[in-house]
Amino acid sequence: MSARCCAGQLACCCGTAACSLCCKCCPKIKQSTSTRFMYALYFILVTIICCVMMSTTVANEMKTHIPFYKQMCKGIQAGEMCEKLVGYSAVYKVCFGMACFFFLFFLFTIKINSSKSCRAYIHNGFWLIKLIVLAAMCSGAFFIPDQDTFLNAWRYVGATGGFLFIAIQLILLVEFAHKWNKNWTAGANHKQVWNGLLALVTLILYSIAVAALVLMALFYTRSEGCMYNKVLIGVNGGLCLFVSLVAISPCVQNRQPHSGLLQSGVISCYVMYLTFSALSSKPPETILDENNRNITICVPEFSQGLHRDENLVTGLGTTILFGCILYSCLTSTTRASSEALRGIYATAETEVARCCFCCVPDGDADAEEHVEKRGGQTVVYDEKKGTVYSYAYFHFVFFLASLYVMMTVTHWFHYESAQIEKFFTGTWSIFWIKMVSCWVCVGLYLWTLIAPLCCPTREFSV
Repeated sequence: MSARCCAGQLACCCGTAACSLCCKCCPKIKQSTSTRFMYALYFILVTIICCVMMSTTVANEMKTHIPFYKQMCKGIQAGEMCEKLVGYSAVYKVCFGMACFFFLFFLFTIKINSSKSCRAYIHNGFWLIKLIVLAAMCSGAFFIPDQDTFLNAWRYVGATGGFLFIAIQLILLVEFAHKWNKNWTAGANHKQVWNGLLALVTLILYSIAVAALVLMALFYTRSEGCMYNKVLIGVNGGLCLFVSLVAISPCVQNRQPHSGLLQSGVISCYVMYLTFSALSSKPPETILDENNRNITICVPEFSQGLHRDENLVTGLGTTILFGCILYSCLTSTTRASSEALRGIYATAETEVARCCFCCVPDGDADAEEHVEKRGGQTVVYDEKKGTVYSYAYFHFVFFLASLYVMMTVTHWFHYESAQIEKFFTGTWSIFWIKMVSCWVCVGLYLWTLIAPLCCPTREFSV
């Protein structure tokens, strides 16, 4: 490792320089991207700690393999067997510290439009100091007096923030669907190949949605019983058909020529995914067979075999879930996405058709006016002319994501029996949260279709 690289990393940790890797062969990185990934790294680190705190397997392994474990727990005043550092209450406290960290930065970065201000320098640098502050906040939450009152109040705050984070995800999904269709429709005006791609992708999306509906009807229902499953599969399938018909209806097409089946295909696939996820999260139904033995119904027989290795299923599922959370946090903080949440969309004339349309860079094409090489990865300072994303909104999304992680890891309102090893065990609260999310998603998309009809004097652009 060169001396220049070491000096650069020191400036990153304790100064205003952007963070980068020491390997020269790594592709160049923008300062705005580097900053967002560093905050994401902090988020991942705390999330992993929360998962470890909810794991009985890890706790038992630590008791077995760490010498003087009992004495160490007493030394840090965490209880005889470190019971204060495990369970839902510990996760609540750690997430409280992380949420406070991002909320304070949200307040600190409001109305920053230039990366040359003192507040912007703090946002983009001093990473070691910020890590120490984050650790202090997470640790300090364990010393809050009147823990019972705090946990009860914080649970409702967490639920509210978790629901808001779900709402942001759903709004951005609808925005993604409209953006996709608008981008490819703009290309179809110049090349017919884009029309073919639109038709092909729409056909694939509806094939997936119909196949999912049929498979759920086969594996999650039976001739007797399973009334919940039958009704919900039928209702959600009907909603997908309804929004598809509305999207291509003449009255909607007159007001919104860009509305089409591609958007409703995306929404239909997501609705089917949420329906499947909700049915998988529902507590199992049992009946007595002819031999008076309890048997589980309304779930696929092969799924019982898949859940035998709970650690493998939980590890893989948790990784995928939190990967999606992280993706939502990073993509929702682009300038275009934050504007979409306020109802501001790009005009069709400015669209340039791309196969990978969602990877359009935030900054200007000539953003590479200042390139810094410190013996390692090249850093491009792309915010010299102004910020390319909203700093305050970025931190607010991570604040809500912290609350969402807290509620998800602790099984929402079934926190007392929550364990990370039973992350995918069915509970009614998780089932209804997913099902309501499904209906809210349909409602949001339907509103984008009928809003111009309900409010003809207002300008809507989707």
